Amino acid sequence: MDASQDFKSLQDKVQAALVSTTRTVNQIASEDLSFLRTADPTTGDRLEEHSTHLLGLSTEVINTAAKANGQKPVGELEDAEDAEIQWTSIVDVIDGLLEKGDIALDEYTGRVKRKSDFPEPVGPSKKTKTTDRNEPNWRRANIVKPQNAFEKKVDNFATGPWKPLLTSKPHATVPLQDSLDIFVDENGQEQYKHPYEIEISNLQYPATTYAKRDAVPYQPIETTSPIWVDTYEGVLEMLEELRQATEIAVDLEHHDLRTYHGLLSLMQISTQQKDWVIDTLRPWRHKLEVLNEVFADPKILKVFHGAFMDIIWLQRDLGLYIVGLFDTYHASVALNYPQRSLAYLLKTFVDFDADKKYQMADWRIRPLTDEMLYYARCDTHYLLYVYDLMRNELIDRSDVSDPEKNLLESALRRSKETSLDRYTSWAPDPTTGEGARGWANSLQKSYTRLDGPQFSVYRAVHKWRDDLARQEDESPMFIMPQQVLMEIAKLLPSDPKALWSLLGWRCAAKVQQSLDELFELVTTAKEAGANGPSSVEHFRAGLAGNTVAAVAQREFGRSEQAELDLPPVNELRSQKSQLFGSMPVSSLWEHSVKPVEDVSSKLIPLPWTSIVQEAAETADMIPLVDPPAPPAKEEPVIDDTEFTLRQGRKRKLENLQSEESEEEEEGGAALESQDMISLDVEESPGERKARKKADKKAKKNAARAMRVQAKVDNAARVSMRAPKDNKIEEDETPFDYGNAQSVLHAQRALMSNREDKGKKAFDPYAARMTAEGPKPARRMHSERPGKTATFRK
Repeated sequence: MDASQDFKSLQDKVQAALVSTTRTVNQIASEDLSFLRTADPTTGDRLEEHSTHLLGLSTEVINTAAKANGQKPVGELEDAEDAEIQWTSIVDVIDGLLEKGDIALDEYTGRVKRKSDFPEPVGPSKKTKTTDRNEPNWRRANIVKPQNAFEKKVDNFATGPWKPLLTSKPHATVPLQDSLDIFVDENGQEQYKHPYEIEISNLQYPATTYAKRDAVPYQPIETTSPIWVDTYEGVLEMLEELRQATEIAVDLEHHDLRTYHGLLSLMQISTQQKDWVIDTLRPWRHKLEVLNEVFADPKILKVFHGAFMDIIWLQRDLGLYIVGLFDTYHASVALNYPQRSLAYLLKTFVDFDADKKYQMADWRIRPLTDEMLYYARCDTHYLLYVYDLMRNELIDRSDVSDPEKNLLESALRRSKETSLDRYTSWAPDPTTGEGARGWANSLQKSYTRLDGPQFSVYRAVHKWRDDLARQEDESPMFIMPQQVLMEIAKLLPSDPKALWSLLGWRCAAKVQQSLDELFELVTTAKEAGANGPSSVEHFRAGLAGNTVAAVAQREFGRSEQAELDLPPVNELRSQKSQLFGSMPVSSLWEHSVKPVEDVSSKLIPLPWTSIVQEAAETADMIPLVDPPAPPAKEEPVIDDTEFTLRQGRKRKLENLQSEESEEEEEGGAALESQDMISLDVEESPGERKARKKADKKAKKNAARAMRVQAKVDNAARVSMRAPKDNKIEEDETPFDYGNAQSVLHAQRALMSNREDKGKKAFDPYAARMTAEGPKPARRMHSERPGKTATFRK
């Protein structure tokens, strides 16, 4: 049978089994599983059996896909919890499968060409961009560390300010010993000065830099080849030729993943005639300091592009300093180009497409491949030609009379500032988190808020990672990525298994080997941070402390400043004011004391003063009125007339309105009596308080007397009515309550006397009553069998 037919039958069989399983699973709600397990124990056993079988199949499928993608296999999935723990690794494998599927579909539909459709490069003149996904991982090359063979090794645990590596200072105007002074920077840290600070600050660029001339064409790259320099003798031969040049182009290749401080791996130097590629990983690399005879020569112009990091790497690894820098990046900024990259300049001026595939490659690899060597050479081969064209454009567009429009001078000034950069140690402070690799810098950039335990774990793991990176001479990001560090701090794993799931394949093998040590560190830090500050509280306290320190330094600095040598004050004081003439400047300086005059006549009347004064006079003229005495309380008239209990009904609206109007009149009268404004003379606070207290006491006494009087009147009224009531009871017949007319149901009694009383009263509930009781409510939304709707595209 054909292989395609076998695969087709297998595919149909597997797909039918998957569809059947999926349909069966969807018929059972996850909420019912616990009920089914309780109701039928055999169902629980069958569910466990099928779950184990499905997890085993999933493990085999995922590991097969991971092996095909070149990824790390996933551990065995024993239960659903294992799937959640290893979910990140599972998603990575599935993403790889989906990506391969997208590529296959694109190739099948013709969106992209197949890899076999790309023609092979004929010669070195054309370097095509390749998109082969199976290329080796150039950034993580697993090779022997070249720094282990250096004659002068780097100390990763060094403390204190970093001292320049210079042993001699060519082209110096200030001797080397006088240049290595220590100062305190803006962060309060001691640092060494730039050894060539005076020479760069006083630099005068060669006259050829300011002269416009035709650009020197570059050598054809097909007919020339770079010179590989990997011996000290080759360095000396190259140095002799560089001394004869007036302009050189320099570029560097750096690697920072498999070393703590970073590693300068390659150097490219070009003149108008030759290209050199220098191996900077040789054991004698410290001898490359001899290149300062060219790099520090102010008569030779050094052309870089984006030299802000190249300057640092040269100082740190080789002890090289650049005097006479021209950075084409600053030139592109001055000319306001839409893009400032080297690839853009090469495309604009040379029509060369730079392949940046190897820009982030691991340049420690030896020997270099032809593609990597070609890429390294092209960065400097065309750079001098680009410099000539940009220099001419800067001269044409510059206005020498206006410093702000002198574009050439602006590019040179910024280039000077770049060459004055100094390398400083990256060592972080574990307490404050300051430093280029400190935890404070990365935490502030992530904008993540951590509570007390999380913040404590974050700092502890960050310090542990930094110490391990120093010990292994690896980058902290290679030991443990920042994302993993943040996940550990946020999730606070409760057991080693959970911590292992967070590490995964993203961390170095040394971290996985130290799993128990790391988990103990996390547990200890979590307990220590239970009562500790959060990240927000820490940064707020630091901000407040910095503010107080700045103010204190400013205030104390004023008192510590040396007193200025000023002339005596008497010599500076004049007896006569230049503005007011003989008029004394201040009455405090006059010795004679004048009597106090009556200033009432000199007051200037303002408009509002007359108004206030008239109001005060009017208030004095109003006679004081004693508050009216309270009216005598009238005794209530007792109505002893006979009454009959009548049919209950509502009061008329007129009576209600009349009563309310009477109450309003009485309230208005009381309010008028209370709103009387007494323009009395001013009284002291003590008198006002005593008066209020007396008024309050008088009101209480009056209320008490009224209550006593009311009790007396009530008792007298009861005693007067008792004989009369007894007499009425003797004269009248007893009241028959059984035949009395109903008060509460008077309306029903009236209806019973009507002629049509034979009609049956309407009962609103009779229709809903049955023998078993009231009928149930009708169901509003009944379920209908079959399909309820059809969805169409």
